[in-house]
Amino acid sequence: MKVAICLSLIASAAAFSQEAGRREALAGIAAAGAAFLPTAAKAAAGESPRFSVFGLIGDGTSYSEGAAYGSDQSTAVYSPYSVYGDGTGAIYDASNPDYDARKKAILVESRKRLEKLEGYIQKKKWFEVSDELARYMYETRGAVRGLAKTFAQKEAAEDFFKAIEATDLAARQRKGETASRAAAASIERLDAFTSSL
Repeated sequence: MKVAICLSLIASAAAFSQEAGRREALAGIAAAGAAFLPTAAKAAAGESPRFSVFGLIGDGTSYSEGAAYGSDQSTAVYSPYSVYGDGTGAIYDASNPDYDARKKAILVESRKRLEKLEGYIQKKKWFEVSDELARYMYETRGAVRGLAKTFAQKEAAEDFFKAIEATDLAARQRKGETASRAAAASIERLDAFTSSL
């Protein structure tokens, strides 16, 4: 293959030399391109073709695309999280109390960040308000949605989301008084949600 590449480079360089005409240049490029065409596979004499259909039918030593598609596995190939798996071997367990503790810690940190908003609004640092809401509120939304189990908790979560969205909108529009009221409302609604847990 290295020889073919070298010859094609030499042929293409020679094709663009000044003493070669257009026909010679195109002929040289075509000859160089022909070097890259795949050659026909040569079968050994007296040997029948080898094939395999998904590693199950045909020659067992010739797996399709280099894989046996689970036929050589001693256990089921389903993921423990698959709809076809039975869940054995899964690491995630929704009943683990550590997950809820982590989500509650996220809510504590979110409240600290929401308390910073009033200072940013007073100093008219509108980008800081938007950044603070975007920076950690993604985690907050996931934690709130994960902790909200009852209908009342889900309603409180929606109220909180609307409050932080109103804060962000007012900050983007640079309406200080509206942003200040919305920031205070977002803290109140987060407190209302956490008290319902």
